[in-house]
Amino acid sequence: KMTLPLALVALVSAFGSSFQYGYNVSVINSPAPYMQDFYNRTYLDRTGLPMDRGFQTLLWSLTVSMFPLGGFFGSLLVWPMVNSCGRKGTLLINNLFSIAAAILMGTSELAKTFEVIILSRVVMGIFAGLASNVVPMFLGEMSPKNLRGAVGVVPQLFITIGILAAQILGLHSILGNARGWPVLLGLTGIPSLIQLLTLPFFPESPRFLLIQKGNEERARRALQRLRGWEDVDDEIQEMYQEDQSEKEEGQFSVLSLFTFRGLRWQLISIIVMMAGQQLSGVNGVFYYADRIFQSAGVHSSSIQYVTVSIGAINVVMTLLAVFIVESLGRRILLLAGFVLCSASCAILTLALNLQTTVSWMSYLSIVCVIAYIIGHAIGPSPIPPVMITEMFLQSSRPAAFMVGGSVHWLSNFTVGLVFLYMEAGLGPYSFLIFCAICIATMLYIFFIVPETKNKTFMEINRIMAKRNKVEVQESKE
Repeated sequence: KMTLPLALVALVSAFGSSFQYGYNVSVINSPAPYMQDFYNRTYLDRTGLPMDRGFQTLLWSLTVSMFPLGGFFGSLLVWPMVNSCGRKGTLLINNLFSIAAAILMGTSELAKTFEVIILSRVVMGIFAGLASNVVPMFLGEMSPKNLRGAVGVVPQLFITIGILAAQILGLHSILGNARGWPVLLGLTGIPSLIQLLTLPFFPESPRFLLIQKGNEERARRALQRLRGWEDVDDEIQEMYQEDQSEKEEGQFSVLSLFTFRGLRWQLISIIVMMAGQQLSGVNGVFYYADRIFQSAGVHSSSIQYVTVSIGAINVVMTLLAVFIVESLGRRILLLAGFVLCSASCAILTLALNLQTTVSWMSYLSIVCVIAYIIGHAIGPSPIPPVMITEMFLQSSRPAAFMVGGSVHWLSNFTVGLVFLYMEAGLGPYSFLIFCAICIATMLYIFFIVPETKNKTFMEINRIMAKRNKVEVQESKE
């Protein structure tokens, strides 16, 4: 059952970390014209010359793309930090990045410097890169096996809530205006402060305490508190078994993860899922949404509200995933999600091509965007981080998250850079590329990825060992 301490630690870590990742993904969309205007004014004040278009475009694309680049650097810190500082310790230290960035961004206009905004986006990215990997790992290691999927989707739920919060606060009537944008950017420090003050009252990951720190007493206390009952011997026993089977293998670095045969298919699977999640075009669809609504005749003053409603659909569908992931399983949600995404991309290509000739096609393209977002929110967005937690044991999990996270952020960065060129060259046909990627990822999952719901980490390890054609070391009782 879900206990209060487990629910609270999931809320505190997801609100303090994942929420801000989502918030910073979309926070600069609505105040963009005011921020660009600030860049121009500052440059004019300094040099007495107006900024030329090319330089302005460069500065703005840096402002946008420095966030995923920072995310990539953040992912590289995952393995060293979670092994030395623990899961909870890493999350606490990580808050310092976000608070520093929030103060810098909030005061950038007063200080008349736009370089600070670009630098803060890198720092914020590092924060998000750590958060997006450490929170699922932390919560996955704390949850009992029958709740692991549901608790594992909570970080993604908070990412979507963060996106929605940034969209609502970014409305022109609230903070998305010439006066309010520094406040909008600076607000991101508040969840970090809350986490910094509350997370120390919760236990560290019991698996980390027992397997990596060898402290059974603290691990037992942490488990008793999280489960709400005294008898946690079964779980302690299972951790010892996992520990035993890993003693044979030792701690994994990223390099040894790539060369170790016993984890070959797990590694390929997370790379495919994390790349598929980002290269399936979710950011392209979000970038494109405004334009699709415009061409469908939605008035430009109302587009903001349409964007907010899409953000709300995203939250609702991810919330649904929290409730159905344990009953339907991971695999079904991933497959259904990718099927829906690929179909939406294919029909969207058609609709965008025909919307000048057939009047109702523009409404069909709106339906496609919504269907795509629903598809992505039930499977491809929330499930891959859950699978990384489940497919790897304690010693290889930090390295696996580092690889998965790096793939996630590099793919995200690539889509951000390439999409504008793709769109210029291919127009609506760029969605066919996304469609193909969705289908390829779906086929891989269908043939290779096993169902992991309600299984212990050791049971999942045995299923994958068969595929890797290796023996699993069992502890000799």
